[in-house]
Amino acid sequence: MTYDMIITSIEDHIGIIELNRPEALNALNDRLLGELADAVKVFLQNNEVRGVIITGSEKAFSAGADLKEMVLRESRDILDRFTSSIFGLLRRSSKPTIAAVSGYCFAGGCELALACDMIVASETAMFGQPEINVGIIPGAGGTQRWTRIVGKARAMEIMLTGAPIDARKALEWGIVNRVVPFEDLLNEAKRLAATIATKPSLAVRMAKDAILKAQEMTLESGLDYENRLFAMLFGTEDQKEGMRAFIEKRKPQWKGR
Repeated sequence: MTYDMIITSIEDHIGIIELNRPEALNALNDRLLGELADAVKVFLQNNEVRGVIITGSEKAFSAGADLKEMVLRESRDILDRFTSSIFGLLRRSSKPTIAAVSGYCFAGGCELALACDMIVASETAMFGQPEINVGIIPGAGGTQRWTRIVGKARAMEIMLTGAPIDARKALEWGIVNRVVPFEDLLNEAKRLAATIATKPSLAVRMAKDAILKAQEMTLESGLDYENRLFAMLFGTEDQKEGMRAFIEKRKPQWKGR
């Protein structure tokens, strides 16, 4: 895969995508978003890839959407633009996704990180939704994901003031999984992804699906959905292998079926 605005690689069954538009603090223009969506699709279709990491530079994960592209757009140009692109793709991803965030993580960049399943942050990471300062609101899931994670009052403050929070506050609020020095950021994300990659892929996929559904369903519906997935796993080879390996005190050999 060759791109202009991202750099891709595969390490130990983990697909890594680095946003590479440093002159614009990795601002999300149409070309970058298109390349990012294409790379994620390629990784999702690759059976050797078991997880995906998206990262940026030390200074910026992404400062947000490229306003030079957006300033003249009309409503008809924006409607469904994000849900049909990388943000919707990440929401539907069958494989775990991790954002490794350092520096600025604002607006659409913050929404991109939140669209991933987990976030590892450097000590210098800053998260925010400053859209209010240019006369708009978040349009790629910001109002919804922040509210579900941090609650109404905190989400209101983030959206209505446009003020950012630092990595420690993000950890306290449950936005990120862990905070590490920048020099450890990518390795920490790789360690997290590698740990998940050792687990049975069908169970990982169903656990991820059930957790995401929990944000959309009532408790009763969610419990029913979880039980159905739980029962389905008892029809897999991996379930039989995992339980036999535990009883026999050996390492399981996962088949992904």
